[in-house]
Amino acid sequence: MAQGVVVVAVADRQAGGVVTDELERRYGGDYRVVRSYSASAAVGVLEKLAEERESVAVLLADKAAAEEENNLLLATCRERHPTAKRGLLVGAADPAATPIILRLMAVGLIDTFVPIPQRSPDEQFHRAISEFLEEWASGHLPAPDVVTIVGERWNQRSYELRDLLGRAGVPYTFHDARSAEGREVLTAHGMAGGTAPVVVIGGQAVANPSTEQLADALGASVDVASETHDVTVVGAGPAGLSAAVYAASEGLRTLVIEEGAFGGQAASSSLIRNYLGFPHGVSGAELARRAYGQAVIFGAAFHFGRRAVDLYPDNQVLRLGLSDGSSLWTRSVVIATGVAWRRLDVPSLEARVGAGVFYGAAVSEAKALEGEVVYVVGGGNSAGQAAVHLARYARRVTVLVRGNTLASSMSEYLIRQLQAAPNIAIRYRTKAVDGHGSGRLERLTLADPVTGAREEVPASGLFVLIGAEPSAGWLRGRIELDTAGYVLTGSEVTAAGGRPGTRSPFLLETSVPGVFAAGDVRSGSIKRVASAVGEGALAIQLCHQYLAAPAFAEGSTS
Repeated sequence: MAQGVVVVAVADRQAGGVVTDELERRYGGDYRVVRSYSASAAVGVLEKLAEERESVAVLLADKAAAEEENNLLLATCRERHPTAKRGLLVGAADPAATPIILRLMAVGLIDTFVPIPQRSPDEQFHRAISEFLEEWASGHLPAPDVVTIVGERWNQRSYELRDLLGRAGVPYTFHDARSAEGREVLTAHGMAGGTAPVVVIGGQAVANPSTEQLADALGASVDVASETHDVTVVGAGPAGLSAAVYAASEGLRTLVIEEGAFGGQAASSSLIRNYLGFPHGVSGAELARRAYGQAVIFGAAFHFGRRAVDLYPDNQVLRLGLSDGSSLWTRSVVIATGVAWRRLDVPSLEARVGAGVFYGAAVSEAKALEGEVVYVVGGGNSAGQAAVHLARYARRVTVLVRGNTLASSMSEYLIRQLQAAPNIAIRYRTKAVDGHGSGRLERLTLADPVTGAREEVPASGLFVLIGAEPSAGWLRGRIELDTAGYVLTGSEVTAAGGRPGTRSPFLLETSVPGVFAAGDVRSGSIKRVASAVGEGALAIQLCHQYLAAPAFAEGSTS
């Protein structure tokens, strides 16, 4: 039975036939392919499918159609089938297509272009289609039964478990504890009547498991004390994953310590459009999954569910203390713990974290807010990306910005998308100062930071992305940090008076020889995914220099 519909709107009979034939041969068993001979006819098809509650997975519009007709078709698809992937069909070597593609992408009417098949099979065409279908299916088709979570939908720990598994790429099914499915699972495992979320893995049920327990049950932890590693990377965001890939690929015994899931803050980004090598964009979670798989293939070991809590030289090597009380020894360390979202510090909102209030994009929660009114706090790229993603599900998304403009903090392409989206509004000089609701967020109090004028509005969700704070507090007193808590490296260590009487630190080296920092946690770093990846790679080159130095033993104990 077809799971979704692929709609093709091409007037030219030959080109339309080629596209439809390719789609039906490759995907006809799982998706229903519907062809229209004009953009205006396709509008009627989309309306009918929406009325019949059939889900459109992909719409392919014809670049040759009249601009006004195509705009109406694509806008109708965005409104009636907001989760459908929208592509513009273009011929090979068609220079006239470029300005049309740029215009439509700038206002969020298409996701990307799709080349018209030039032969059969045309794998370039199918690559674009399969990427569309993969992304659509992740939010619509049932997940494999790897992990089952039963809990209250608007419970903070339930949300944390969903978010952790989602960012780690672990397929899971969530049932509300009050639903028939949820009650059935709880009864089957003798846990009916409890209030804590229950996780079922491999037939075993655990009430409110810790992150350590969850990692162990999933087989995501290793014996860290069995050997001394050449490089231990603390943090598995873009910088940490990059360091792991380069270290392991170059033959260094590599261990990665990560408290949560791989990908760091970047994993919550619904679409990164400006990362090199992904012209159509890539989600932060997908980029992280690819990097994690690459590191594993090269031989890097990962130890999830634990955080580093201490670091100091010990008998010519470095000792790392972990949150579970264990320790490990390593010849060098790369600190890549990144940053955490800055908190609003509003008690009524903090009390509803996971119950309508979320820090970060919380991609896993977007579908649960379908048809609702939600707010996004922040003026940076992350906030813009979150708003665009949420607008696929929510009835209305409002971006709250403290200042008078987005021009200095958000990329131009995102600003254009926000302004063009029919269900996204931007409110300048506005902040969230209070939250209300019975159990979960139901209303927000907004205020003008200058005049103090207040307004109460209905709200089912609040997503906060207002800057970041370094995740380096555990290093205070062990290595030199700047006044904001970021890790000092290179010449900044020397300027701060660190390391008297020893050699000058390498470019990304901290005040402790053999300990390097990369990515957002480093003082002076550029807060971009590409920059973090570059620093992770560079840190390993510097580790090589450090480990190869004749004075390695002396340096590691200084």
